[in-house]
Amino acid sequence: MTRHVALLAYPDCQLLDVSGPWQVFASANALSPQPLYQLTLVADATGPVLTNGGLGVHATHTYQQLPQLRPLDTLLVSGGSGVMQQRDVAAVKQVLCEIAPDVRRLGSICSGAFLLAEAGLLDGCRVTTHWRHAQQLADEYPALWVEPDALHIESHGRYTSAGVTAGIDLALSLVEADHGAELAGQVARELVVFLQRPGGQSQFSEVLRRQQSAGPLRRLLDRLHADPSEAVDLESMAEQMAVSPRHLTRLFKRHLNTTPGAYVTQLRLEQARLALLNEREPLSLERLAQRWRLGGAEQLRRQFQRYYGVSPSVYRQRFASSRAAVNQEDRSCP
Repeated sequence: MTRHVALLAYPDCQLLDVSGPWQVFASANALSPQPLYQLTLVADATGPVLTNGGLGVHATHTYQQLPQLRPLDTLLVSGGSGVMQQRDVAAVKQVLCEIAPDVRRLGSICSGAFLLAEAGLLDGCRVTTHWRHAQQLADEYPALWVEPDALHIESHGRYTSAGVTAGIDLALSLVEADHGAELAGQVARELVVFLQRPGGQSQFSEVLRRQQSAGPLRRLLDRLHADPSEAVDLESMAEQMAVSPRHLTRLFKRHLNTTPGAYVTQLRLEQARLALLNEREPLSLERLAQRWRLGGAEQLRRQFQRYYGVSPSVYRQRFASSRAAVNQEDRSCP
């Protein structure tokens, strides 16, 4: 079955909010013996649409024609500086409200959430957006449950994502839901995506922040981040850097204010923390400890408590309870 996916663009939208998800679906088509997705770019008029980076994209349909494109499987609204002007366009909000009940998946990339929120299509939903705009979204639309530190979220059939490259993560998750993890992984490798990041992953990360200021350690850190479960020790890391173990320890202290071993442990703990939020594949602490080379379950508990201030079980329960609270308060989308 070929699923029809439409992306909504407008003047001064973010180019990567359009091209990123589009390429994910297009690459899925290229990797399949038969087309999996029919792709349509819509805007206020057909023809070129100038993005906020100065590069144009070409719309083949107007958003007024969206009802004629039924059945429509997925509709994604791009973000960008122009979205604030789009909030004042009654016609686009009217069409979105008209088509929403018939679209299996309605979502947004980055600040595109503002347009869906203005149309009342996210009321009561858990949503996210670019970290820079999260507080504004929460302030202007109190009916939304804004989670500012997620990459992408699904709530009652509504899909929202953080900024720019997170739209690729969202699209990969949709491909995975449609056709399985193997194809999504193939698409990610085809696009040379560094990692296929889960939606619960933080937009910010202490180890990622440190990676940005790593100086001469950057190449080593890139390798560690590519596969945190890789068996490494002080000697093997020093060998890769062509320095002595003592000098490597000094470099970590100077640039990252930590030790090589502590850095690797925190990196692995962050992967375990993200895995705790994976409701599709819940793993025992023993399995998590084995997967990320963190010793046994008890050692993982101690390290998790030390780094995050709570036990793994409490952390998992708090996340689950925050989602349950939404349902208990009967937060349902139109």
